[in-house]
Amino acid sequence: MANSAHSGTVTETELHRVPRFGLWIAAGVAVFILSAFGALLAHASGLDLTLILADPYYLHVTRFSFYQASLSVLLSVLPAIPVALALRRRSFPGRQFLIKLFSTTLVMPVLVGVFGLLAIYGHSGILARILHTLHLDFSFSVYGLNGILLAHVFFNLPYASRLFLHTLEMIPEEQTLLACHLGMTPWQQFRYVDWPRIRQQLPHVAGLVFMLCFTSFATVMALGGGPQSTTIELAIYQAIKFDFDLRSGAMLALWQMLLCGLLAFLVQSITKTTDVKSQGESHHQPLFRDSRLARCWDCGWILFCGLLVLPPLLMVIISGINQHLWHVFSSSGFWQALASSLTVASVAGTLALVAGIGVLLTSRGWRLLARRRRADVLETVGMMILVTPGLVMSTGLFLLLRSFTDAFEFAYWVVVVVNAMMALPYVIKTLQQPLWMLAQQYQYLCASLGMQGWRRFWLVEWRAVRKPIIHAWVISFLVAMGDLSAIALFGSQDFRTLPLYLYQLLGSYQMESAAVVAGCLLVISLGCFFIADRLFRSGRNINADT
Repeated sequence: MANSAHSGTVTETELHRVPRFGLWIAAGVAVFILSAFGALLAHASGLDLTLILADPYYLHVTRFSFYQASLSVLLSVLPAIPVALALRRRSFPGRQFLIKLFSTTLVMPVLVGVFGLLAIYGHSGILARILHTLHLDFSFSVYGLNGILLAHVFFNLPYASRLFLHTLEMIPEEQTLLACHLGMTPWQQFRYVDWPRIRQQLPHVAGLVFMLCFTSFATVMALGGGPQSTTIELAIYQAIKFDFDLRSGAMLALWQMLLCGLLAFLVQSITKTTDVKSQGESHHQPLFRDSRLARCWDCGWILFCGLLVLPPLLMVIISGINQHLWHVFSSSGFWQALASSLTVASVAGTLALVAGIGVLLTSRGWRLLARRRRADVLETVGMMILVTPGLVMSTGLFLLLRSFTDAFEFAYWVVVVVNAMMALPYVIKTLQQPLWMLAQQYQYLCASLGMQGWRRFWLVEWRAVRKPIIHAWVISFLVAMGDLSAIALFGSQDFRTLPLYLYQLLGSYQMESAAVVAGCLLVISLGCFFIADRLFRSGRNINADT
């Protein structure tokens, strides 16, 4: 054992100790996605995807999907750079709260943010009322391309800023001190110290935002504004749900999968940059030659991003406290939707967590055996959902189940499994590094004590990484809690979650009741995230204490 410890790898005799549970999970994920894919192929009779490019409507929705995603990237990612730099350089009351709030936008229920934007920028929103009292016209339309871009910037600009800020915090303190001693101006420090780090993170952030906007469903469905503002994913939903045109829906779903796969490959190829080594996180305030212009510049960007995020969320809370509060809380439909949301999110989050841990335990065992390619393939299979949007997979499963039974009889479990699949990449990304570092630290001690399987996990690993595990579960819970793609296809009056219930209220113009539901969704989402974030932060250094 000592020799293997010095060599830094596990001996070949320990190969049988690599957990096999992750293989079964990966196989299940692959079968699940391939079954949906096969159902799409079976219903797209006479498959010829070039027909999509010959159809003016399908060509339009394809172009619009790329167009709105590209504009969303420009409007979200480029401003995120000065926002991150301003947050890095300035200290002010509420800074930590604002940074935490920026981290929640990725998992916030989409319709909650949409409702907040409508309360501010809608035709009867607070901005229109203020301008009306000043006898000024409010010509901005929140529906169509304007609303889609506004919503995408609302969700993605804060999150991109948080990612860039994390990158800047990884800059070693020695570099910023050297820049200060050399008398660099803020621009010089950005050019020679900050920009090299941001440039390496930029393709990754831009690719992530593009994929999120390209596959956006709830935002476009709520704010699309007609055929001129329809994406591929919304066209799939309309073809199946309203027109019951299964062939067109299947063909569009395959087209969406093909484009998402090509985009994911392109993003992965352009983000293969050399990792920059650092000596750990640096949370100090950087030193530089400050000036009034620099202070005004930074404060302007912080104020801009704060005004973008805070007012809509505040309006959700304020609007939710109205005379319809008791009416909503006394409605059986609300409590049924809340119960469905909580059960679906809890079961889906737990399934995603168990599946993610199983995949990572197997992949890290292979990494310890220096079989990195096999481990990479296993983790990639676990993240296949990134190139298979939830609505596309739901469409395939709907077509598959419909061929031999009533698809709506399995609506609950289809929604649960699809949401678990959508949350699985978040679990893998959250726990990958903690579990790998823990294995490197305790692998030989556990081997010498004969600890294996669940006994090792419970006695050693759970105690060391329970906070990141809780954090991963909460992220999965929130992803499932706010999802609208799967439930939009399988939902009914007897089975609907809070996002679908909220969408139905908005569609029937019951705005005050919708405000109450949106407020409840926001409180649940932010409450869970902030509790998990507090636990996660307090447990970051637990490995050093064990």
